[in-house]
Amino acid sequence: MIHEQEILLRLFASAIAGGIVGMEREAKNRPAGLRTHILVTLGSTLIMLISMYGFNGMGSSGEGGEPARLAAQVVSGIGFLGAGTILRNGNNINGLTTAASIWVCGGIGLAIGNGYYFGGIATTVIVLITLKSMGFIERKVFRNNYKSLVVNCRKRIGLIGDVGQIFGKNNISVRDIKVSTDIDEDEGLGDIYFTLKLPSKLITAKFFDEIMCVEGILSAGWEEDLVDA
Repeated sequence: MIHEQEILLRLFASAIAGGIVGMEREAKNRPAGLRTHILVTLGSTLIMLISMYGFNGMGSSGEGGEPARLAAQVVSGIGFLGAGTILRNGNNINGLTTAASIWVCGGIGLAIGNGYYFGGIATTVIVLITLKSMGFIERKVFRNNYKSLVVNCRKRIGLIGDVGQIFGKNNISVRDIKVSTDIDEDEGLGDIYFTLKLPSKLITAKFFDEIMCVEGILSAGWEEDLVDA
C-alpha cells in the first residue's frame, strides 16, 4: 500500500491536469468544460488507485487485483460522456474534439493514478498545444473553407442563438465566437466575430439576407471584405 501523501499527490495532480484541458474547452464554450474534465480525470485516477491498491490481497492470484481490468472499463466506459457532447446538424457533426478530450483525460487520469507522472503530464501539454494551436493551423491550411463574419448589433438576449439557427440551416459550422470589448454602453452597440467553416455550396446573398432579418443586427459582412474596403 502506498502512503496517503502519495495518494493525495496523484489525485491533485490529475485534477490539475484535467482542469488545464477543461479550461481550454470552457473558454470556447464547449458542451463539456472545466468541471467535467476535472471529474473525468480525477475519477479515472481513483479507479486506477483502487485497482492497484484497493483489494488488499483479495485477487484471484492471492496478490491483489488485476489493475488492467478496471482500467479497461474506464477506457470503454468513458464513451457515454463523449457521446453526450456530439451533436449532428444536417451534414455537420460538432463536439468530436470535446469528446476526444474527455477520452484522453481518462487516459491521463489512469497514467497519473499508476504513478506514471511523466506520461500524464507530457500528454496534458501535448493536448493543450493541440487544442490551442491546431485550430489556427487548420484555418491557415484550409483557409478557403474558413471565413470570419463580423456582425454589428444591438445587445439583445438570444441574438447569438438566433444567428446560430441560421448557421445550422445553411450547414455552417461555428469554430469560434468573440464579442468585441469595445462596446457603446449608451447605445448598446457592439461587434461579434464568428469564425465559420463554410459548406462547398453556400448562397451568400441569401445567407446575408437571413442574417439581416435577425432582430438587433445592424450590419454584417466578411472581415476580410471590411478590411479591404
